[in-house]
Amino acid sequence: MRIRHLTITAALLGTLCLPAHADEQVRDISRDTLAPNDGWASLGTGTTGGAAADDAHVYTVADRAGLVRALDGGSDTPKIIKIAGTVDANTDDAGRRLDCADYATDGYDLKKYLTAYDPRTWGADKPSGPQEEARQASAARQAERVVFPVGSNTTIVGLGSSAVLKGASLQVKGADNVIVRNVELRDAYDCFPVWQPNTGGLGDWKTAYDTLWLNGATHVWVDHVTASDQGHPDAGEPTCFARNYLRHDGLLDITNGSDLVTVSWSRFAAHDKAMLIGNGDNVTSDRGKLRVTLHHNEFDGVVQRAPRVRFGQVHLYDNRYVVPEDSLDYRYSIGVSTESRIYAENNAFHTPSHVEVADLVKSWNGTALHASGTLFNGYPVDLLTIHNAYNSGSERDLTDDVGWTPTLHGTVDSAAVADRAVARGAGAGRIR
Repeated sequence: MRIRHLTITAALLGTLCLPAHADEQVRDISRDTLAPNDGWASLGTGTTGGAAADDAHVYTVADRAGLVRALDGGSDTPKIIKIAGTVDANTDDAGRRLDCADYATDGYDLKKYLTAYDPRTWGADKPSGPQEEARQASAARQAERVVFPVGSNTTIVGLGSSAVLKGASLQVKGADNVIVRNVELRDAYDCFPVWQPNTGGLGDWKTAYDTLWLNGATHVWVDHVTASDQGHPDAGEPTCFARNYLRHDGLLDITNGSDLVTVSWSRFAAHDKAMLIGNGDNVTSDRGKLRVTLHHNEFDGVVQRAPRVRFGQVHLYDNRYVVPEDSLDYRYSIGVSTESRIYAENNAFHTPSHVEVADLVKSWNGTALHASGTLFNGYPVDLLTIHNAYNSGSERDLTDDVGWTPTLHGTVDSAAVADRAVARGAGAGRIR
């Protein structure tokens, strides 16, 4: 009887002593919707993603083929897509791993491409001819594999703490009501960058794929996402034509009249140009759009564009910025461009000694920035005043009046409180 008693006791303990956070592990988050007043994406009809999907349109996918079927060509049918484990975009229909050599066609060869368009002999004209045509054909073959159109009324959510979408470019084009949560978006690697001789004066390499691209999209909630170049950092790529041979574009770009977007509790890491909001100084049709809320996100090892904004009304609050000690190429965090109206409050910055407060903001044709409650290496700073004082010789002074005050938000914590919370809770696999 005593043995039986011990067995029953052990069984009860096994029931009562559950693993830490077991309730969160079993909680189904796939039908979660954006809370009222949680940023711009809550305005009007709000953002519900695929919450209305019937059981026939709830998918669990573990490979590229399953993801393609679930997305249904970007249809607007309400759908929930659960990512299980690692889904690799660079695979064939049988699941075999593909690399850049598998996509190359029509005689494309990088060495021949570099020889053909060497600025010392080719000059400043755009590449044309057999090698550029072969590059375009090769790029098209890769795009067929790695570009995934996301339609309206869609939720994409990672299962558990290890969901990864690798090598993919999720593109929300002209769609409404989309949620992307709890998934790691990793290494949208472009095998065939194009040389642009006239970019930036010296020329530069242009890549094709953002890990997540909102293109004319509305009512989008991005939450607890981790986005990075993990696997193929651009810093490890060679220098070609005296420029880094880039393989990645943005981590999250919000362009072409996208509107009503909330990005929360996400982590953007180890990348050059992380987030572009508004893609052109002359795209005046963006006026009144590009309304974006960024809160409780971490930008770790991001060189620039965290974010860079044109035209948009952007509420940037309770975010954490980390510039690693060895980040000698750091340029800026907040980019103030044409007609942007950024309301930044209670953000925390951690930088090494060679990065100063004045480096955190860069302006191109921008006129205003509201910045309050900023912490710089643990100390409160007046970001705007310091920016104007140190950059008045090279950039236009910015005023504090951005013409609006955010109202769609939850509690705005102090930068110190938010800094600790974001360090613990931002990124995929950390939904509580």
